[in-house]
Amino acid sequence: MARIVVFYNTDYDAEQATLTGPDVTSVRDSAKAIAGALVETNHTVELMGVHGVEVYAALEKVRAWKPDLLFNLCESMDNNSLNEPTFAGLLDLFSIPYTGADLLALASCLHKQRTKDILIAHDVPTPPYCYLATLADLDDPRLDALDYPWFVKLAHEDASLGITEANVVGSAAALRQRSRELMTEYHQAVIAERYVEGREINVTLLGNGAAVETLPLHEIDFAAMPAERPRIVSYAAKWEESHVDYAGTKPVPLRGATAAVIADIERVARAAYRAVELRDYGRVDLRVDAAGVPWVIDVNPNPDISPDAGVTRAAAAAGLSYPQLVDRIAHIAMSRLARGPVGS
Repeated sequence: MARIVVFYNTDYDAEQATLTGPDVTSVRDSAKAIAGALVETNHTVELMGVHGVEVYAALEKVRAWKPDLLFNLCESMDNNSLNEPTFAGLLDLFSIPYTGADLLALASCLHKQRTKDILIAHDVPTPPYCYLATLADLDDPRLDALDYPWFVKLAHEDASLGITEANVVGSAAALRQRSRELMTEYHQAVIAERYVEGREINVTLLGNGAAVETLPLHEIDFAAMPAERPRIVSYAAKWEESHVDYAGTKPVPLRGATAAVIADIERVARAAYRAVELRDYGRVDLRVDAAGVPWVIDVNPNPDISPDAGVTRAAAAAGLSYPQLVDRIAHIAMSRLARGPVGS
C-alpha cells in the first residue's frame, strides 16, 4: 500500500500557546487516530507534529522520506489559524502531495466574505450579507434598512467561536452592539447575514470533479432547546457539556424530509463544494427555510475526521467503518494526484 505521513500542528504545546478557542490538543488525538486507521488498512505511516519555524526542517525530512501522500491536519502555524493556508502553500512549494484543500480554497474559507462572494458568483443560494471590517462601518445607515432578524459572526473563525444567543439580532441597534462587542474582543471583522429560521443540515462530501458524492445527511435536533433560546449552534453547544445549548443541539440523521428537499440540499451542497474548489473531502452547512429552500451558511475545507466527529457519523451511516473512511480519503487524494491538475 502507500507510504503516508500524517502531519499535524503542535502549536498548542507548552507555554507558547494562547488559546481562545476549544482545546486544540484534540488535533494530536485526531492525528493519532488517523495514523492508526491508516496502519489498520495496511499503509506505512509516519506521524509527525510541528510548530513554528521548525516547519522547514520538518518538510525537508518529509521530502527525503518520499511519501506517496501527506495527510494534512495542520490547522494553524505559530498559534495563528490564519496561517493554515500558508502551510498548504509550503507543501506545494516543496512538491509534497497532500490531502484536502489547497492554499486558495483554505484562504477563501478563512475569509468568510470571500466565501460568500464566490457562492453568490456561482448562483449558490446563501443569505444576503454585510461585511463589517471596522467599527466605523457600524455607522453605515444601510444597516437600518435590513430585513431583520440577521445573524452576526466573526469573519475569520470556525468552531462557533464568538457565537452566543446574542448573535441573532432583531434590530440595527442590536446588530451594532453585538458587532462592536465581537470586534473589540477578537480584534477582527464580522459578517452579518440574514438569519434563516429553519432546520440546520450538515452535508459531508467526498470526491473531486464530477465524482463528488454526499454521505447520508444529518441535522441538528433542537427539540431539547428551551423555547426562549434561538435555534443556533453556539460555542457553548459545541464545547461546554454542562450548558443548556449543548443538550439542545444534538446531531441526528435527517428525518422527515421529502425526496425533493433532500435532492435540493445535496445539489446545493455539491455546488458550494465545487464553487469554493474543495478537494477530497469537506462539509457544507445549510439552513432550510419553511419553503424547503436550502441556504449555505458555511463551507468547511478539511473538516474534523476524528472518530467522534460529524464526518465520521455520516460515514458510519453510509456503512463505512472509521478505518475505511480514512483509507477512502487517502485513495481519493491519491487518485486526484495521479490525474494531475487537469480535471482534478
